[in-house]
Amino acid sequence: MSRFERVKQWSTFARTWHIYDAKWQNPFQSAKVITKHLEGKNKPIYHPSNDCGDHVIVVNSKNIALLGREWQFRVYFHHTGYPKAYRHVGKVNGPLWIPAWQLHDRDPTLIMWKACYNNLEGNLLRPKNMARLHIYPDEKVPEDLLENVTNQISGIRPVPKSLDQYSDKEKEEFPKMFDYKKDFVQDYKGLDNQVNPKEAEAIQKLFQPRPIIFK
Repeated sequence: MSRFERVKQWSTFARTWHIYDAKWQNPFQSAKVITKHLEGKNKPIYHPSNDCGDHVIVVNSKNIALLGREWQFRVYFHHTGYPKAYRHVGKVNGPLWIPAWQLHDRDPTLIMWKACYNNLEGNLLRPKNMARLHIYPDEKVPEDLLENVTNQISGIRPVPKSLDQYSDKEKEEFPKMFDYKKDFVQDYKGLDNQVNPKEAEAIQKLFQPRPIIFK
């Protein structure tokens, strides 16, 4: 076996570290791509009973995007383990249905974590695969993890730039629908002094609230 083939063999059996930017990405479509790397389905040596998955670092999980009004209508079920009749002071026990926006407000990494967890097969390898998933709400990742990253997973859809990211030259060269006239916005400075005071008082009386008399 040549040295090149030997290196290819080592890279195949080694655990690779990938990074994925979840900004403006659908978490449920992203989970299908992330779980393939967690299970090792991107490798030619994959087998359902073979633990050959890689590590995946997900950044910007607080900027994920859901379709339409899914933030309000998607609900996550949770049970505290106590019966509903048993209540503490200020606490609610029993089954809870938490909307997606409220769950995301509590922990920006939970929706992405649950999407990847539900997309994995419910076998004995799922806890080991989830242990290799590292989710962070922003771009602050420990340096000891970034040193291991050797690959970047491309996003599902391109992220559009915000208005402050465009330069002044790009804004000027952007095609315009129509051009405003030079006198489109007029200067009204000093026009208030030209109003007749008697007319102003008459207009003010019209808009004064009148008392309601009950008979």
